[in-house]
Amino acid sequence: MSEQSTFDQSSVEVVKKERVFSGFFKVDRFQLRHQLFAGGWSPVLQRELFIRPEAVGVLLLDLQHDSVVLVEQFRVGALVADTKPWLLEIVAGLVAPGESLEDVACREAKEEANCDVQQLMPICEYLSSPGGSSEKLTLFCGLVDSSNLGGIHGLEEEGEDIRVQVVKIDEAFALLGKGVINNAAAIIALQWLQINLPNLRQQALKT
Repeated sequence: MSEQSTFDQSSVEVVKKERVFSGFFKVDRFQLRHQLFAGGWSPVLQRELFIRPEAVGVLLLDLQHDSVVLVEQFRVGALVADTKPWLLEIVAGLVAPGESLEDVACREAKEEANCDVQQLMPICEYLSSPGGSSEKLTLFCGLVDSSNLGGIHGLEEEGEDIRVQVVKIDEAFALLGKGVINNAAAIIALQWLQINLPNLRQQALKT
């Protein structure tokens, strides 16, 4: 078993913190030092941090029709990444003050896919890019009825233009294997589904 570090928040000294950009998102600049594995402290380091609120993603799953519900939308980050800037994703959104994570999952399913979630199951939580971003994502699997889903959705006031696609589970796995689905939340959620699908189908048969 690997040895786990005992370092925590107290192992970091923030010398200076300043807001260097405030727009649609925010960026803070830190001057900091931290304890070293070999003992002692690092020199003062400068690090910029992209400040992003906590987010929730939900994989919409229809076991009765053997399908998942994915959404396709434009992403500016993919515009400069030498890839197609319209991505196939799972439903996702930012947590507003006072909202529970479960409430966000259900709200975003309605806003982005016009879909009502019947049951939520936790998948995991993770840091999306901790080398430079504060974002933490919590992923759920949401059981839904996909039989009447499709079309264009999203909130106009947020500039959303979202196309809903109902995809057979095996097709979604194939898109994942080919690299067509290439964003972290969707990859993690679909890999979780690959592992847990037999148990989910067995549980569905019992209900």
